Amino acid sequence: MNPETKLWHEVKKHIRKISWTRIENSSVLGTPDLLGYNNNGVFFTVELKVSTVTSRNKIGTVRFSPHQLSFHVRHPKNSFILVNQQNPLSQGTYHLFPGSAILQLDSCGLELEACCLGLEACSVFFDNL
Repeated sequence: MNPETKLWHEVKKHIRKISWTRIENSSVLGTPDLLGYNNNGVFFTVELKVSTVTSRNKIGTVRFSPHQLSFHVRHPKNSFILVNQQNPLSQGTYHLFPGSAILQLDSCGLELEACCLGLEACSVFFDNL
């Protein structure tokens, strides 16, 4: 199972109040991985990313395709990027960023301040959209 599939299983397991639809789309490149719908009737998208910390990459970079960058620039509202920063020495951490910050996230990596840390905080955030 690839790392983003594992992240999807973690999201589904821990963020249960949201109705999730996993989007597996090869015809429209750049489309986010998840479509979410909360109890307030709000739809939103989530791009799943996994960043592995290595000795040369202490901060954690996040790589995006040009299509993913374009999607979030064109759709800055109600689009999000959830990054699982995996560290071989500890459990991973989860960082949530608004889609409107994709260019900064692409250039700064996980130095950029997240709007939420942890899946529990992300769950509350998505519930309150």
